[in-house]
Amino acid sequence: MVYTLEQNFLALALWAYTAALAAALVFLWTRGPFSSRATLVLCGLGAGLQVAGLVMRSIAGGRWPFASLFEFLLLFALGTAVSTLVVAARYRLPEVTPFLLLVVVGLMAYASVIARPAEPLVPALQSYWLQFHVATAILAYGAFAAACGVAAVRLARGRGANEKSLPGLDRLAHRLIAFGFAFLTLVIITGAVWAEEAWGAWWSWDPKETWALITWLVYAFYLHAYTARGWRGRRAAWLIVGGFAVVLFTLLGVTLLLPGMHSY
Repeated sequence: MVYTLEQNFLALALWAYTAALAAALVFLWTRGPFSSRATLVLCGLGAGLQVAGLVMRSIAGGRWPFASLFEFLLLFALGTAVSTLVVAARYRLPEVTPFLLLVVVGLMAYASVIARPAEPLVPALQSYWLQFHVATAILAYGAFAAACGVAAVRLARGRGANEKSLPGLDRLAHRLIAFGFAFLTLVIITGAVWAEEAWGAWWSWDPKETWALITWLVYAFYLHAYTARGWRGRRAAWLIVGGFAVVLFTLLGVTLLLPGMHSY
C-alpha cells in the first residue's frame, strides 16, 4: 500500500510539473502575470507531491532514498524544482522557468520508466558518508541546473532592449556556479572517504569518479575565466550550458555507457 501511495504521489508530481511547464511556455508567449504565477504554484505543488512520494518511499524502505539511480533522479528533479522557485521568485526571473522545468520533467519522466520498489541497502551503501555524498550532490547539481537556466535566459535575451539587465544575469549565474562548485568539491571529498571505507581505496579512476573530476575542472575553469579573465556575456553563458551538459553526461551517460563500481 505504501508503494502504491508513493507511485500515486510521484505520478501526480509529474503531472503537476508538466502543467507548470505548459504554463511557463504560455508565459513565454504572452508575458502575462497569471501564467507566471500559475507556473510557480504548479511547480510548488509538484515539489510538495514529490516530497510526499519520497517520504512514502523512505517509510517503505526504512532508509533515506539515496540508494539508486531512480532515487537520485527524483532528488535531482526536486532540487532543480526548488531552485526554479527560488530563482524565479527571489530574483524575479520567470523566464528561467521553461528551461528548468524542461529538465525537471525530463528527469521525472525517465525516473518513472525505471521506477522500482525500495530495496534494502547492500553493505557498501550502509554508510553515513553515502548520505553526505548524495546530499551534497543534490545541492551542487541543483545549483548548476539553475545556473544553466539563467545562462539560457542570458543567451535568449542577447543584446537590445534588455541589455541593462544582462550584467545582473552574469552575476547571478556566477553566484550559482560558485555555490554549486563548493558542494561539488564536497561531493568528491565525501565520495573519496566513502570509497576508502567501502572499497579500501580513496580513488580508483572509476568512470564516474573520472567524470566527476572532469565536471569539477570545467566549473573551475569557468570560475577562473570569470574572475581572472573577465569572461562575461555569451561566451561565459555557453560555457555554463556546456558545463551542465557534462553534469548530465556524468549522471546518465556514464551510468548507461561506461558502467563501473558506481550504480549511478
